[in-house]
Amino acid sequence: MKYKCLVFDHDDTTVNSTATIHYPSFVEYMEKYHPEIKYSLEEYVKYNFDPGVMEFFTDMCGLNDEELKAEEIFWYEYAKTHYADAFPGIKEIMERQKAEGGYIAVVSHSYAENILKDYKHNDLPDPDIIFGWEQPLEERKPSPIPIYKIQEKFGLEKKDILMIDDLKPGLDMAKAAGIDFAAACWCFDIPENEKHMREHANFVFKSVEDFKKFLAE
Repeated sequence: MKYKCLVFDHDDTTVNSTATIHYPSFVEYMEKYHPEIKYSLEEYVKYNFDPGVMEFFTDMCGLNDEELKAEEIFWYEYAKTHYADAFPGIKEIMERQKAEGGYIAVVSHSYAENILKDYKHNDLPDPDIIFGWEQPLEERKPSPIPIYKIQEKFGLEKKDILMIDDLKPGLDMAKAAGIDFAAACWCFDIPENEKHMREHANFVFKSVEDFKKFLAE
């Protein structure tokens, strides 16, 4: 086992969900309540990378607190009734990690119940711990608090943990916590995002297969 604990992001790292769930939900909500706000899928992903999801909705889309809550409820209900498929190879990585006595953690900006729904849909091993959107704001990515709690719960050192994520908040969380970070660049091909990852991440993977080979080395 290269790392005792693999900390997976969920959306666009474990499952292909932005293109199939989150962006369609965003488009449907905006068409209904703010038809003047239009972003392409690529722009949506790019701005969720940087400045981040909250800043995208508040600073770029201009939603106030009440509108932000309404959009969150709309997205939550939409995600409850839609499923995302896992990327080929992710299941095998997780099964091997668990079989060797390691841990699978999830730190995501999706709700834990929807994460578990996708895990069940794809027959993925149950995560040992999940930190989702229901966490207090100050404990969501990019806060390093989830990593500290994972360390405490499982008695791990920093060298035992690898974070796998496709977005900058996951990278920033890993850096703040002092753990290794693997950039999951297998869902979208956005040059600005990949450039940032190559400049700052410990590892960058363009395919799940390459990531699998890295873990087996």
